[in-house]
Amino acid sequence: MSEAGRTAAIFGCSGPVLTDAERQFFREADPFGFILFARNIDDPAQLLALTQELRSTVGRDAPVFVDQEGGRVQRLRAPHWREWLPPLEAVERAGDRAARMLWLRYRLIAEDLRAVGIDGNCAPVADIRTAATHPFLANRCLADEAARVAELARAAAEAHLAGGVLPVMKHLPGHGRAAADTHHDLPTVTACREELAATDFAAFRALADLPLAMTGHVVFSAYDAQPATLSAPMVGVIREEIGFSGLLMTDDLSMQALSGGIGARAGAAIAAGCDLALHCNGELAEMEAVAAAAGAMGPEALERAAAALARRRPPEPVDSRALEAEHSVLLGGHGHG
Repeated sequence: MSEAGRTAAIFGCSGPVLTDAERQFFREADPFGFILFARNIDDPAQLLALTQELRSTVGRDAPVFVDQEGGRVQRLRAPHWREWLPPLEAVERAGDRAARMLWLRYRLIAEDLRAVGIDGNCAPVADIRTAATHPFLANRCLADEAARVAELARAAAEAHLAGGVLPVMKHLPGHGRAAADTHHDLPTVTACREELAATDFAAFRALADLPLAMTGHVVFSAYDAQPATLSAPMVGVIREEIGFSGLLMTDDLSMQALSGGIGARAGAAIAAGCDLALHCNGELAEMEAVAAAAGAMGPEALERAAAALARRRPPEPVDSRALEAEHSVLLGGHGHG
């Protein structure tokens, strides 16, 4: 059995405990990993039990992901977990110490996640904020200039790795020019290739050595009429022009930016060159369709998956209280939230 699993997918589940049908499906499908949402989370003891049970269904140390950016996109919340400012607001408060602040923030987040068996975080956002950025994304961005985004996202990613959590940078090849919310609509970016290469793509190019990344459901009309997630030319840009050689997952395939049946979406994403289909809503019939369409990971995807998993390591010991105190000082004494 592969350490990376068999099916080229990451799946959610329906609630805070697995159903018998979910257990059986996960055992048979053996997906690369799992992803959790607020509906799956009650308290630390329950969450740790759930992550342990997810792994037991596949009989290996499968990665378990979550979206814990901080701010609005934060699945683990008070009273059991720390609350965090939106990333952009925290960066603005910390000023020229923002990189250190973000390292502290995500090192503490990594500690929270590891304590409940989560070892993958869908962060950092390395999209560049622009005047067009939709409000659903704007304050989740780190900066409005490629080099600054790359510097800050690097600090966040390194903090995750130091804390034993795999970072998933998003949304390749760049979501900042998208004026629509891809949960509901499909945005089209009309910038020319040269402009994209100097801005959106440049931020990701500086981070191309990171182990995992997520696509964005955005059309880049200079390249293709299909959204990047389903576009072989755009996955080619991610691999060749941006130079990302790590494990590439889709954004959630059930988002409304994509059209067609859920199986067709998964098949198209894998055919375009994505390594993994990400399906989040926990609906079993949809997961069965995704598993059938995505199929087994091929040799290249398995190689990239093994390389990504090899970047997991036991957390380096830290003094959490000291990190929290320094983080608070860098935010001007505002704590996390």
